[in-house]
Amino acid sequence: MGRAVADMVGAEEGLMLAARFDCGPGEGLVSRDDALTAAEVVIDFTTPSASVTLAEAAAARGGPALVIGSTGFDDAQLAAIAKAAERIAIVRAGNFSLGVNLLMGLVEQAARLLPAETYDIEVFEAHHRRKIDAPSGTGLMLGEAAAHGRGVDLAKVAARGRDGITGPRGPGDIGFSVMRAGGIVGEHSVVFASDEEILTLSHSARDRGLFARGALAAARWVAGRPPGQYDMRDVLSFKGR
Repeated sequence: MGRAVADMVGAEEGLMLAARFDCGPGEGLVSRDDALTAAEVVIDFTTPSASVTLAEAAAARGGPALVIGSTGFDDAQLAAIAKAAERIAIVRAGNFSLGVNLLMGLVEQAARLLPAETYDIEVFEAHHRRKIDAPSGTGLMLGEAAAHGRGVDLAKVAARGRDGITGPRGPGDIGFSVMRAGGIVGEHSVVFASDEEILTLSHSARDRGLFARGALAAARWVAGRPPGQYDMRDVLSFKGR
């Protein structure tokens, strides 16, 4: 993703690649502190621990703003990101695709309209073999959208692992199914299944440039914003609609 973002910046009017940095040395890379000094916005697709360290460093300096696309955060890491957002503007999203963010709205609406006692919900996601967290950040976002539509806490109804004699599906459960294989960019589906019918809402990513383009849109949007934690619904003006 870092390479995809760097490659796309040059084709975007009004944007300039100020620096590239990573956890180790490499050709054309600078130190983190040099990058923070040079940039107005930093786009970060790394790991939760690296993103927290970056957010804390940027907050200590009072900038720059951040666009964070890492996934797999635990509660303590999310709290650290939120603390940093008290001093700098941060856009954090599990997915930067316009289509996925539209899908979230459709999932929430369907979950609100289709009764839990009749319709089971299953979130399916597939990614490349190198992805290290599961379910994906997007899969969890879709589960949250479904839970919000039903007015429940996802943590209380999520079924995230099935193996062996598990017994029947719990009423109101929101299930997660995961696939890791090959070079799959990203596949997400949310299934609403009753005894009489199945409704499937899905999204397929064909190229990582899709996410890079969304991250650059988030960077344009967050530059100069007041401190706070934002997401792609803010960037795309979906909230409140």
